[in-house]
Amino acid sequence: MMNPVLVIALNTFRESVRDKVLYNLLLFVLLLIAASLLVAELSLNQEQIVIARMGLSAMLFFGVLIAIFIGIGLVYKEIDKRTVYTILAKPLCRYEFILGKFFGLSLTLLVNCSVMLVALLAALSVLAYRRYANQAFGYINFGVLPAGLLIYLELLMVVAIALLFSSFSTPVLSTVFSVLFYIIGSLSQDLLVFARSIRLVPAKYLLIGLYYVLPNFSNFNYINIVAHDFHFVSGRKILFATVYALLYICMLLVLTSVVFQKRNFK
Repeated sequence: MMNPVLVIALNTFRESVRDKVLYNLLLFVLLLIAASLLVAELSLNQEQIVIARMGLSAMLFFGVLIAIFIGIGLVYKEIDKRTVYTILAKPLCRYEFILGKFFGLSLTLLVNCSVMLVALLAALSVLAYRRYANQAFGYINFGVLPAGLLIYLELLMVVAIALLFSSFSTPVLSTVFSVLFYIIGSLSQDLLVFARSIRLVPAKYLLIGLYYVLPNFSNFNYINIVAHDFHFVSGRKILFATVYALLYICMLLVLTSVVFQKRNFK
């Protein structure tokens, strides 16, 4: 008998793939990367920088859209259609339901990010071949691969955040909370800088506490560094970001499971 988490994950993946929004976003990203080749012609020998930055930024932007807007509907849609009663009536724990939804959308994002990275590398390869011909391989910015991995880890955290809010709130509020969390998490470094600049002690410690509690998405953002320097992100930084993401995701999934367990569907 197949594991219930795997069953829910595969069904979630199929539902996400059938979603027309996903196809439209993916098509738009591919067109954007193709258009970057044309934009690069106007960038005065900065083609690799322009393409790498645009491609990775597009991957992050549209990945966040998918993670939030599909993620918040994973639980609510089952409740709204009342299919959750049928699902939970089977020999299935509620935490398995949450894990299945998370892994299903994670698989969707993995496919999505992989296609975007392949398209981005193809654009970089075409550009390098047009400019350097037989020596093109040495001028392809393969640093986008580890940068893409870090973006994927960041998206997994966004999925976990969206799942948490969707487990107890409406889609509108879940969207607002998820977007706010993402914005604050992207600016968390500024919280620490601001905390060090103010003299009011309670406010200082409050901001420092928020810095350590809220997600720090700056751990995953190496788009500009990779685009400009053609350098790989160091293994140490990738390991730290991976451990940080896994620990934070586990904490969010545990919290989501506890909240969902206490929810009354009667």
